[in-house]
Amino acid sequence: MTEPTAEKAKSSFTQTTTPLFLRAATGELTERPPVWLMRQAGRILPQYRALRARFPDFKVFVKTPEAAAEATLQPVDELGVDAAIIFSDILVIPEAMGLDYEMVEAKGPRFPKVIEGKGDIEQLRSGHAAAGSLEYVFDALKIAKKDLEGRVPLIGFAGAPWTIFAYMVEGGGSKTFSRARRMLYAAPEAAHTLLQKITDTTIEYLKGQVASGADLLQLFDSWAGELPPEHYRIFAIPYLQQICEALPDVPKTVFAKGAWFALEDIGELPCEVVGLDWNIPPAFARARVGEGKVLQGNLDPCCLYAHPDVIATETGEMIRRFGRHHIANLGHGVYPDTPLDGVRAFVDTVKSFSW
Repeated sequence: MTEPTAEKAKSSFTQTTTPLFLRAATGELTERPPVWLMRQAGRILPQYRALRARFPDFKVFVKTPEAAAEATLQPVDELGVDAAIIFSDILVIPEAMGLDYEMVEAKGPRFPKVIEGKGDIEQLRSGHAAAGSLEYVFDALKIAKKDLEGRVPLIGFAGAPWTIFAYMVEGGGSKTFSRARRMLYAAPEAAHTLLQKITDTTIEYLKGQVASGADLLQLFDSWAGELPPEHYRIFAIPYLQQICEALPDVPKTVFAKGAWFALEDIGELPCEVVGLDWNIPPAFARARVGEGKVLQGNLDPCCLYAHPDVIATETGEMIRRFGRHHIANLGHGVYPDTPLDGVRAFVDTVKSFSW
């Protein structure tokens, strides 16, 4: 494997103090895989629930930098994970572009107005004009970075353009995403215009995150698996490429859930880490992305409902299937009702592993 140097991660860490997570993310062989969890800052933690109770409106919570920073640090303090990820939401991007959303309790996001055509797209802000309204995220990053005191790296993130597009056109989650997918067939030019606006905004947003202290960036393409392979190649990969190319100074992870068919294309992106969902065998992924990428994942989140002994066995087997050049994680975010003891068993098993 061609091993990129940890020097590529231009962060507050020096070469002699580069932590495990960043060493692994930049291709260095490490004594064990680092571990963190998607959605690690959330309802699995009692201290998060107490903090959340102070903010009946989720969006107010996200837009309060001190609270967002506190939620970011909680899993580091409680679980001892090897990285923090800033507490925010991928839908801050469409809101910054001028398309407001609501977070409906127990149902998820809803957009009162959706993108229906060229006229709606023309009215959207983009690039720096849109990303400039996200100072509350940058402030949360700065506070979290300071409060972490160098204990672990800080991950910044954004939704991938196709996933943000899907929400903006569909108006929320969907079983079929037929409205969003229909636009790709019926109005491809308009679709590309919207995707480019999202991409321009995301690039500026992520640049602001890096300037505010993010040591690694992750792109979440949550609805990647909803597209046929050719459409993913046309309407997703080029925009992921632009984002990765625009941010050369920090490692980047692309997590495209369900996109097993696009692994070869993802493997050619200028990112360092490829995230895998729990349906993709590590050997299958490695054969397609090549030896130049670090793989992240991919324990089934439902495994964490099992007895701790079962979790420990499954986690150990997962690590051995991946081999070296691996960041341990789940194949999706932690589910809200996951037992905290199950999460601890997962994290502790990884941390006690050695090659």
